[in-house]
This record gives sequence, C-alpha cells and structure tokens, in this order.
Amino acid sequence: MSAIRRANIIGTGLIGGSVGLALRERSWHVTGSDHRETATAEALELGAIDAVGVDPEAEITFVATPVGEAGDAVTLALEATTGLVTDVGSVKSRVARLHDDPRFVPGHPMAGSEQAGVGGASDTMFFGAVWVLTPTETTSDDAFARVRAIVSDLGAEVVSLTPEHHDELVAMVSHVPHLTAAALMRLASERAIEQRAMLRLAAGGFRDMTRIAAGHPGIWPDICAENRTAIVSVLDDLIASLTDVRRQVDGRDGAALAKGLADAREARVHLPTRGVRPEVLTEVRVPIPDKQGELARVATLAGELDVNVYDIEIAHTSEGDRGVLILVVETEYAERLLGALVATGYRPRLRPLS
Repeated sequence: MSAIRRANIIGTGLIGGSVGLALRERSWHVTGSDHRETATAEALELGAIDAVGVDPEAEITFVATPVGEAGDAVTLALEATTGLVTDVGSVKSRVARLHDDPRFVPGHPMAGSEQAGVGGASDTMFFGAVWVLTPTETTSDDAFARVRAIVSDLGAEVVSLTPEHHDELVAMVSHVPHLTAAALMRLASERAIEQRAMLRLAAGGFRDMTRIAAGHPGIWPDICAENRTAIVSVLDDLIASLTDVRRQVDGRDGAALAKGLADAREARVHLPTRGVRPEVLTEVRVPIPDKQGELARVATLAGELDVNVYDIEIAHTSEGDRGVLILVVETEYAERLLGALVATGYRPRLRPLS
C-alpha cells in the first residue's frame, strides 16, 4: 500500500480551499492555515483541509495568500518545510525575485469565481483551467517537474512562462479586463440612479462583459500595486483604442468603425480552444545536459512560443551527464518548437504518436 501524500495550504480562501478539496478528492492529506482563524475553521468544517497548522514534512506547500502577503508566506513555507513550495498569486515577478530556493516554483492558476472565501471553493475549480508556472534560473528541474505533475493531476493545463512575460500577459487578459468591467459597472450604476430602467435592461452582453466585476474587490489594490507598470501600459493602449472608436463614432466614420469591429470579431472567433485528440500529437525528444534549469528552460521556451505541452518527462541516462527530455505537443506546432530548439543549440527529434 502506497504512503499517503501530504500537502500544506497557506491561505484557505477560495483558491486555497479549492486546491485543498481537489487534493483531498485524490486522497492527499491536507494541512491548512490562515491568518484568519475563522477561515481555517471553516475550511476544516467544509472538508477543504484535514488538519490545522503546517506539516513540516509535506510533499508540497501551496501559498494561496493575497499577492501582497505571498513573499513572506513563501519564506515561511521554505523555512518550515522540507518539500516543494509553489504559490498561486496573479503577479509573479516580485515573488520570483525574492526567492532563489531550488524548491520554489512560482505559479498562477487562471481560475476563480465570483464567490469569495472557502465557501465558494470547488474540487473541480481547476479542471480545464490554465495553470501558469514561472520557474526561475534557480528552480530545480525536479521541483518543476513534480509541481507540474501535481497541478496537472488537478485537471489543469500547464503553461510555462518567465515571470516577467506572465505579468505582461495577465495585465492584458485578466487585470485590465477586471478594471474595465468595474469601471463600466460603476458608470451604469451611477446613471441608473437617474434612469431606473437602465439596470433592468442590462441583460445579455452587458451582464457577460461585467460578470467579473462581481469578484472580491479586496485582492485588487495589491495586484495593481505589484503589477503597476504592465497594467498602466495596457490601460494606456486601451484608452488610445477607445479614443479612436470615439473619434470614429463622433465623425460618423462607418467604414473605419466596421473594419475595427470586423477585426475584433475575427480575433474573437479564432481564440484557441482547449482539448486535443491524441492522434494529432507529436513527441519531441530533446537531448539535454544533466544540469539544473534545462527542463524549465525548454518548457518556458515552449510557453513563449504558445506551444501547449500536454505531457513532459525526463529520461535520465544510466551513465554520463546527459538525459532526454520528452515533450508531447500538438503536431501542428511541433515544427515551430523544433526550429526554436535548434536555434537555441539543442538537437531535438520528432515522433508522431499516431
């Protein structure tokens, strides 16, 4: 009989509670803590954790605190435990710079809910969600591979990026959309005071567009402070784009307006969808030197190229200082990855799985 796997959750709110529920569903023993005793007690009552505290011998610790507290919480986890440590914050550059322990793998599950706290947690929260890992130069390949395997087992699709690139991208696809939705919702609410029928008419597209404004507001000041530069840059671009639209509407420039709307529709229709058939997968075998950081380097390169890695494995040689990194990717993008690897000095080979 195999030993029970053990994990810690530091921060037993919505995401931490969901991690705990998902791990316990897979027969892990989960120990949890939160600076709010009521949150820890609720997590225990709801079955998101088995015990209260910090297990020093846990295989992995998930830091699920607000981003402003993550740096100190990761330090605590590294000092108090002997296992892997990862976090779930939506800003990665600062926490990655603060820690150079090989056991630390910064991460960010792109999942959530309008509900707040562990009461909204779900053991299926991460099924089909993108979970970004942002290994640094000091992250060990073993730590990266093990964290990747654990979060993949929770149902997530893992993407690897540098911390800096992650923060630039989430400013566009997460942070600014939330701020925009909140601004639009405030505007509608203010005008509804004088025009009571407005919010009754706010169905369909308006509800879809402003849904994320219902998220918990408490986390956003820290996020905006931590990712200020990227967020301000995207806001500047958004303001410029809206200014163009205003000019087109005010000037009755129907042709320019129609083109902009058509371009936006085309981009929206072609957003990638998740899921792929096994018969369209290819195995990329990459000989690598047996030294720290090679796995993270290759996985991050794939992430930067927007090549999804569906499985990853390291085959160590019985002798010598080399191994083989095996990645499974969509056949359509295998040549893209192959070319980039060759240009970086690797000598990869492709093998279709079908």
